[in-house]
Amino acid sequence: MKGVHELTDSNFQTEVLNSPQVVLVDFWAEWCAPCKMLTPTIEQIAAEYEGKAKVGKVDTDSNREISIKYGIQSIPTVLLFKGGQVQKKFVGLTSKDQFKNALDQLVKG
Repeated sequence: MKGVHELTDSNFQTEVLNSPQVVLVDFWAEWCAPCKMLTPTIEQIAAEYEGKAKVGKVDTDSNREISIKYGIQSIPTVLLFKGGQVQKKFVGLTSKDQFKNALDQLVKG
């Protein structure tokens, strides 16, 4: 997916926690229907925020360590990170506007 980074247990520290940018992380799985419904929104956000924020996806089936660390119990869950810290959490299908409002605050702040 263009502009969407694949995040894993092994690259999460570098790609997310050490990132100078705000990072939107989508926790998903292949079998999750709502996750698939959210994918176009995540791709649109990645395109619109290119250069301003990083967007990535974590496959919870393949990356249990990071999913457990952040207490991901239902998917899709989207976390927004800034300075290595979780700033906002969305659980379930979330509208593009809600993501944009939260991202705009973090990118400006």
